[in-house]
Amino acid sequence: QVQLVESGGRLLQGGGSLRLSCAASGRTFSSYAMGWFRQAPGKEREFVAAISGSGSSTYYAESVKGRFTISRDNAKNTVYLQMNSLKPEDTAVYYCAADRRTYGLTYLTRDYDYWGQGTQVTVSS
Repeated sequence: QVQLVESGGRLLQGGGSLRLSCAASGRTFSSYAMGWFRQAPGKEREFVAAISGSGSSTYYAESVKGRFTISRDNAKNTVYLQMNSLKPEDTAVYYCAADRRTYGLTYLTRDYDYWGQGTQVTVSS
C-alpha cells in the first residue's frame, strides 16, 4: 500500500511560478519511479514529468520542457514539481503517481500503480 498526497495547487497569473509537492507513505519510496500527470476538464490525463528512484534521471513532456522541473527528496518521501513561466493551458488537476516496476522511465498512465487525489492549478490570462 502506497498513499500519495499532492499539495501546493492554487490560482495564479500567467508567467508565475508554483511548486507542487507529493508526500508518499511506504518503506521503499526510493525504489519507485515517480511521475506527474495532469488532467484538464474534458481532456484525457496527460503525462508531465517523471523521475527515477534515485533522482538521477528525469523525463519531461515536450510541452513543459524548460519550464518545469521534477525533483525528489527521498529522506522526506516527497517528490516535487517546480513550475515556472506558467501559461493558461497549464490549468489542470495535477496528480502524482508511483511506478513500482517499469524498467526505466515511462510516460504511460497504465505503467503507474499508485495515484494521489490531485491538486488544482489554475493559471489566469
